Amino acid sequence: MRMTRKRVLVTGGAGFLGSHLCERLLARGHEVLCVDNFLTGQRANVAHLLGDARFELLRHDVTAPLEVEVDEIYNLACPASPVHYQHDPVKTTKTNVHGAINMLDLAQRKGAKILQASTSEVYGDPAVHPQSEEYWGNVNPIGPRSCYDEGKRCAETLFFDYRRQYGLGIKVVRIFNTYGPRMHPQDGRVVSNFIVQALRGEDITIYGEGTQTRSFCYVDDLIEAMLRLMDTGHDVTGPVNIGNPAEFTMLDLAHLVIELTGSAARLVHRPLPEDDPRQRCPDIAKARALLGWQPTVALRDGLARTIGYFDALLSAD
Repeated sequence: MRMTRKRVLVTGGAGFLGSHLCERLLARGHEVLCVDNFLTGQRANVAHLLGDARFELLRHDVTAPLEVEVDEIYNLACPASPVHYQHDPVKTTKTNVHGAINMLDLAQRKGAKILQASTSEVYGDPAVHPQSEEYWGNVNPIGPRSCYDEGKRCAETLFFDYRRQYGLGIKVVRIFNTYGPRMHPQDGRVVSNFIVQALRGEDITIYGEGTQTRSFCYVDDLIEAMLRLMDTGHDVTGPVNIGNPAEFTMLDLAHLVIELTGSAARLVHRPLPEDDPRQRCPDIAKARALLGWQPTVALRDGLARTIGYFDALLSAD
């Protein structure tokens, strides 16, 4: 099927997820405007795309209005790891809220469809397991993670209010733990932490007892789901959970990373961070039904690819 070429804006496009999304959009034949303020995104993530005449890179902060011609908008702009979003929590909230308003206003002016990259953090420390889209969450509104959790919740509110008030074509995806090449080595997330520590022969840090669970979705699977959601009709808005429903404890993950890297690293335990969820696992029934989607990359295979990326990155330092 031949697709109509579109001009697509990706905010946070030089980040981990954004750079993979830009690649896939170019592969579909679209023009891509990648916007990033490089607070956590890295120019190196999209350097290989700069030679494509259909790719444009613009340094811009979404907390300021933007006037460009676009057909679709993917709003990914926001620091996504606790280390980064807690560094400047006020800025994080502004990015989530002001950024959403500015991108929604742009979509409204241009008649563009717009997708919001929301997060499983809207569920907080869930009292329901696994988490379905109908669950309203258990979020601390005044804790150290609230700038991100509540910022994303407010962004979702804005998206649905723009739809109700203006009839805007919106899509909302709730992203669960995602990993893969181009993760930031200092993002403080468990997959990158474990891999970098193992490759360097350092102790692997386990917070708490290591029995808390996460589900890990490989980046290629996630991007496929986002594209499928954007391709749906006006009546499909989400929110839609996207993640891998296979659960692993932190200890499971650590042992697998040690095996795949051949590392002699030891496990060391540290106190559990405040408001760190005990369990996180998506109910993806809606993604299966609406998008015909489910993850295809097994954790062992995805980790092997990610380890290869980090090994090359650390060797180049």
